[in-house]
Amino acid sequence: MFKFITSRPLWVNILAGIILALALFSAMILSLGWLTHHNDAKTVPSVLGKTLPQAEKILSDAGFSIEVQDSVFVDSLKPLQVVRQVPDELDVVKSTRTVYLTINRAVPPLIEMPNIIGYSLRSAELSLQNLGLKLGDTTFKPDFAKNSVLQQLYNGVDIQPGAQIRVGSKIDLVIGNGLGTSVSVPNLIGLTFGDAKAVLEGKGLGLGSVITSAGVADTLKAFVYRQSPDRFDVDGTPRTIRPGQIVDIWLSLERPVVDSTSAGNGNKIDSSSHTVPPVRKDSTKKTSNIPKP
Repeated sequence: MFKFITSRPLWVNILAGIILALALFSAMILSLGWLTHHNDAKTVPSVLGKTLPQAEKILSDAGFSIEVQDSVFVDSLKPLQVVRQVPDELDVVKSTRTVYLTINRAVPPLIEMPNIIGYSLRSAELSLQNLGLKLGDTTFKPDFAKNSVLQQLYNGVDIQPGAQIRVGSKIDLVIGNGLGTSVSVPNLIGLTFGDAKAVLEGKGLGLGSVITSAGVADTLKAFVYRQSPDRFDVDGTPRTIRPGQIVDIWLSLERPVVDSTSAGNGNKIDSSSHTVPPVRKDSTKKTSNIPKP
């Protein structure tokens, strides 16, 4: 082999090398179009908004391969709906190009419930939105902290911070409305423990200390015979307190006599406990001793 090369003049070998290099270069240039599918380009069809099975069929029929690159969750979209495609729709690419899809998840992901107790309503709403949660119903409750979150509820039940919850879930909030108003102290005397508690909750008042007399084993069967604060001031004017304040009650087994002033509260008066005072004769009145004619 080397004898064949060395037996010829140098200029012949150089010329042969140049001719061979030109031939290889020309062959590569001529085959480049075939290797790269230069004239085999197609327009990418739009599959945005389609479901994954629909997108796969459309792209396969157009000669493209498909690969799911990522998934997100948007509650306003259908499950497995195409959110993004790369290359974009109507782009002209090689027919062998792979189209990468981002689809909407079929099942919402789980996240941890944040602690928004004490947040303002606006801050709580922003915090929920940032985590993909929705603000549900808002109810107001008398409390010192005006416009502050007092409770966070999911399906009507308190949800603790850190609990697992699906993205897109609705969170109901209980908000404090401040102490700008006042309510009359209700008359609890003569009510059962359960009725008294319901009356206080209905007026936005809290139940304070519950003092039971001797023999009271079941508070549900006991009656209120004393309360603090009282319904009236010392001068007889109705007493008012602010929502959120507490009322202490005393319980006994026997139903107490209800004062007639409680009638305005709708409480029944125990008429059996009231007696009609005897009629006294006027001792100053003198009887006539004039004989009949």
